[in-house]
Amino acid sequence: MGEAIVSAANLLSLTRFVLGAFWLAGQIYIMRYPLLPMIQIPLHLMLAMALVVLYWPCEDRFVGKLAARLIDTILFLGILASTWYFLSEVDRLTSRMESVAEVFPLDVGFGIVVIVTLLECVRRTVGWALNAVILVFLFYAFFGYLFPGWLRFGGFGLEEMIETLTMTGNGVLGVTTSTSVQFVYYFVAFGAFYSVIGGSQLFIDVGVSLVGHHKGGAPKTSIISSALMGTVSGSAVANVVATGVFTIPFMRRCGMPAERAAATEAISSTGGQLMPPVMGIAAFVMAEFLQVQYVQIALAGIIPALAYYVALFVATDLHARRTGEGTITNPKDAEHEPLLPRLYLLAPPCVLILFLVLGYSATYSALVATFACVATAFLRRRSWLSWRKLASAIEDTSRQAATVAVPIAAIGIIIAVAIQSNLALKFSTRLIEISGGTLYGAMIFVIIGCIIMGMGLPTVAAYIIGAILFVPALMKLGIHELGAHYFVMYYSVLSMVTPPVALASYAAAGLAKSNSWATGMIAFRMCLVSFFIPFAFAFDPALLGQGPIVWVVFAFLSLTAATGAWAVALTGWFRYPLNWIERGYVAVAAMVVILSPTGGTHWYYGTSALLAFFIWAFVLRDRFVAARR
Repeated sequence: MGEAIVSAANLLSLTRFVLGAFWLAGQIYIMRYPLLPMIQIPLHLMLAMALVVLYWPCEDRFVGKLAARLIDTILFLGILASTWYFLSEVDRLTSRMESVAEVFPLDVGFGIVVIVTLLECVRRTVGWALNAVILVFLFYAFFGYLFPGWLRFGGFGLEEMIETLTMTGNGVLGVTTSTSVQFVYYFVAFGAFYSVIGGSQLFIDVGVSLVGHHKGGAPKTSIISSALMGTVSGSAVANVVATGVFTIPFMRRCGMPAERAAATEAISSTGGQLMPPVMGIAAFVMAEFLQVQYVQIALAGIIPALAYYVALFVATDLHARRTGEGTITNPKDAEHEPLLPRLYLLAPPCVLILFLVLGYSATYSALVATFACVATAFLRRRSWLSWRKLASAIEDTSRQAATVAVPIAAIGIIIAVAIQSNLALKFSTRLIEISGGTLYGAMIFVIIGCIIMGMGLPTVAAYIIGAILFVPALMKLGIHELGAHYFVMYYSVLSMVTPPVALASYAAAGLAKSNSWATGMIAFRMCLVSFFIPFAFAFDPALLGQGPIVWVVFAFLSLTAATGAWAVALTGWFRYPLNWIERGYVAVAAMVVILSPTGGTHWYYGTSALLAFFIWAFVLRDRFVAARR
């Protein structure tokens, strides 16, 4: 019996590896020899769903072991049959005319199988929250005539809905899954291979080396290592797991409470989704929505990402100086392997950046950087890529890519329903009416909407829904297109640390064994230092790299100073404890600078007020206090 169990486990592991290796080989092949969209997109999705079933089998505590295995078998057979359907019907599906050609019972049957299987795979990877949203949209698609007022529409029939969702370049085979095929998979592979050769540990040790001996060295190490990890991994939860296993115990040993340590790691890792060159998946979808090269999105994201981490770093430094928390007192805690012999591991990220700058596609750049990981590993004996490490990298790639491909394919259902029912346009018009036609009112409603949608949803899901429903309204009110998309994405990212459902905070709380609610609340308070940064780049395109380089640099320095001042106001400390009058003064001046376009009249008022405060804090206050004594 024991041998049978071992053999079954080995067979399962072998099946995962074979499918993962086939997926990797297929993605490399289509780089050189692209297949028809109705072949490579469905095949990509089928492989992702098959791997989800294998990596996350049905739990047997509710239905029993035999029933759980039967469910998995049925799902797997359904995926195999659906693969056969797409491959055998590819000519007809490619040449048919949408809304004109007949939809056969075969199409309806396999369409239902694909959607049901996809929703079950979504449940296994990200839980019920996303499925709940999708089911609401599906209900709306079929029963739109039951809704009141401006929401009412005629509804779709079953054949019409199946055709839209599974037989065309919309729905589950639309822009989201296409993004996974063309971009996301390759960057996931790069991150997995880079971690296996020791890149993530190098980033942590770089953080320790740079700031470990300063006030608050432990939380600052978390910020720097997470920012560096964000350059190769676009997932907040993945960043938490990769760096948090080291940084959270590190911060705890340096005297930080468990909740504060977990919150610091959560907010630091969340910013990784904003950090180029490998940003979150939402950035790749944004490139598809805007029909621009991904490198343009990455370049535009440099200043928002740097502003985010500068604000967080300043706030952490001020908190450490005020409380003393997180300062390394035991020299052994700052010990690490020498950095110099391992600096060769920086070669793969440098290769990625170089190829992007040289104008190569993001996909090609990521693939070359992945091969660079393999080559770099053999530059030193200790990092040689053994067969076991290679197998681990392939399995990590397939597992992570599957957890991305399945949810964003399912989001295609939401996009299709919102567009086909004209809900997106109706919602945009309604948002403008509710906000009274004011830009600030609409932006506040957008923030609330993004955070609510981000409760339990992956960032990419919150962004895509927000991009469909909110971006048109922001553009009508005068926000430039890129700024509107970044505005929505930024707050979708912050939803990862916004209670009551904050996925990054919960993951960090699990590592720290801390209270998840308390961790989420602390992380939310910490993220307030960067909460208003999107207003700055929404009003000032220079902060997204648009315009002369001199003006871009000037706008960035201005934003950095303003967010630093905002952090001073929130923490209530700057060389000395601030009273409420000083905190209020700094807060108002910082907000004026953040909310005003660089070089405008109000911006001059705000910067003058901040300059006056710094002169007071550094020069005049000590003299004033001494004179009163």
